[in-house]
Amino acid sequence: DGVTAAGGWTIRHGAILYTDSLVSRPSSPSRAAMDDSCFESDPDFCPECGTILPLPGLEQHVVCRKCGFQISVHAFEGTEILSEVVFNDPESLRAILTMEDEAREPNGPVVDRKCSRCGHEGMEYHTRQTRSADEGQTVFYTCISCRHQEKEDS
Repeated sequence: DGVTAAGGWTIRHGAILYTDSLVSRPSSPSRAAMDDSCFESDPDFCPECGTILPLPGLEQHVVCRKCGFQISVHAFEGTEILSEVVFNDPESLRAILTMEDEAREPNGPVVDRKCSRCGHEGMEYHTRQTRSADEGQTVFYTCISCRHQEKEDS
């Protein structure tokens, strides 16, 4: 079910979260690991600078990527790491997007312009200054029927 790395860490692979996190933490890293530090901190953070520490691997020390402070992996013995990844279901996303598109009302001004894709008369528009200040604005049109987008430099 899990892989044991240096220092007795148990690493499990699941399927729900994007990031790794420490669970079932010991109360704090051993005092010997903290003797070189000016501060006390949660095991997830460097006791010297406060940066989030990388997860321990096969090395004998966890090294802070910012300040270089080292803590022995043995200070974290008994800590379990759960790692899960969430994948969105493409079908449920399509259904949500389709419902949003069907229920969507124009939210900007509408101009009499024919859509080049579906031929519908009426497109909503907005403008942006995408070029230098001494040139005209760019007008972006969106068909209120098929959501096709066009742009025009004016």
